[in-house]
Order: sequence, then structure tokens, then C-alpha cells
Amino acid sequence: MRDILDLDRYPLDRPGSPEWQALVNRCRAELARDGMFSLEGLMKPEVAQAAADALQGKFETESFHHKRWHNIYFKDAVEELAPDHPALQKVETSNFTLCADQFPDSPVLRLYDWPPFAEFLAATMDKPALYTMDDPLARLNIMSYGASQALNWHFDRSEFTTTMLLQAPEAGGEFLYSPELRTDGDPNYEGVERLLKGEDPNMRSVTLAPGTLNIFRGKNSPHRVGAVKGDRTRVIAVFTFYERPGVRFTDEENIGFYGRAS
Repeated sequence: MRDILDLDRYPLDRPGSPEWQALVNRCRAELARDGMFSLEGLMKPEVAQAAADALQGKFETESFHHKRWHNIYFKDAVEELAPDHPALQKVETSNFTLCADQFPDSPVLRLYDWPPFAEFLAATMDKPALYTMDDPLARLNIMSYGASQALNWHFDRSEFTTTMLLQAPEAGGEFLYSPELRTDGDPNYEGVERLLKGEDPNMRSVTLAPGTLNIFRGKNSPHRVGAVKGDRTRVIAVFTFYERPGVRFTDEENIGFYGRAS
């Protein structure tokens, strides 16, 4: 993996070593403090860019255009809220998506299937183990955002989100989030309303560089990606892991996410 990863700086290939444990401890501390951690340049920037370049034609001819209006919860209704409550206002998300079966030779897929990667992620998240998906579509997605496209405000269904930026846009495309805006016991609808109005004093902005691995605790921290500006797209890989092996999406879920079944 040394041809695609900086394993001198980030010793993912040496689990249990003092250097590996020091990196895990650092990542755990950043997760606890900031709700995220990033490993800038884990994938060599030129490798990340080459991976994005290799997919340009596929994005133009084979990708699924995901475009929808949704609220921050991705739900049709929330029992405690009136349909016109400001926390339920609709926002638009738009991107182009490729699935794992469309880039079998990508270095990003090599990283996903490399066992020490899942072992490292599980350690940083304090999980006994993490497993790759069996689903040939959902296991790893690469998404492209062009001019005026964005991933809009939402809470994640999963506890953690794992991404790697492959190509940065000319402008825009920043990662915006509000750490721990809600808790499992307090939905904080008033805070959500302030966020959607652009009045959240705790909102943070992060700009990532190509090749950067980012782990984000998104279940209770709403987040979005700012609209892309300029001719160069924002290209990002989204890795999906579960705490049990053998997970697959249903055909209905895959059709909803990708326009086709596996």
C-alpha cells in the first residue's frame, strides 16, 4: 500500500505498534473534542487526483444524478413538530454518484478492502471491529459535485461517516457542521431552527485537501457541504462500514440511492 498511502506519517500497516497506538490516541482525542478527525495526505495527493481523473468520463456517462428536496431529518414528518415548523424546512441536495462496481481498479477501493484500514478505524472509534459491506453498490461510493451543487443540511443515520477527498473545487465545497447540536435525549428543535436560519454561533467550517481522510461523528452533529463554485468539481469517496459482517442493502434501497439494484 506504500505506492498509494503515506505509511511513514500514518503507520496503519503496523497495528499494535507504539506509533500506531499514538496515532489512534490522537484521533480518539480529536473525535472527543471536535466530533471529527482528519489525516491530511493519508492517500498521496497525486494518487487521489489520478483516481478522480480516471472517473471523469464515467461521471459524464454512467453516474446516477441524485437530486432531491429534503428536511434535515430525511423524514416526511416528525411527530413532535407541526408540518410548517421551521426545523422541517426543505433544502436541496444534488450530486452525481458512482458505485463500487463501476471503479474496480481504483486505489480508493484498494484502501477500502485493505484489512488494516478497518482495524484502524475501529480502534479510533473504540469499536471491537468494523466490517466492509457485501453490497457491490453501497460499499463504497464516489460522488461529484459541480457548480451550484451541494450536499445540504442533514443528520446522519450512522454514528460515524468516513470520507476521503479526491479533488477539491476551485472555490466553495467547504464542510460545515455544528458539533453535538442535539443529544439522544434532547432533539433541540430550537437549535436546529437557528442553524437553518444561519444563526448558529457554534457552526464550524473545514476545508479539506485532496488525499485527506476525514472521520466525522454525524448522528447528532448536523452538517452540509457548501455549494461548489467554478469549473472544477468536488470529488469525494464515501466508505461504508458496519459493526457486523455481511450487510447488504435491499433492492429498494439501492434503487432509491443509485437508480438500480445490485
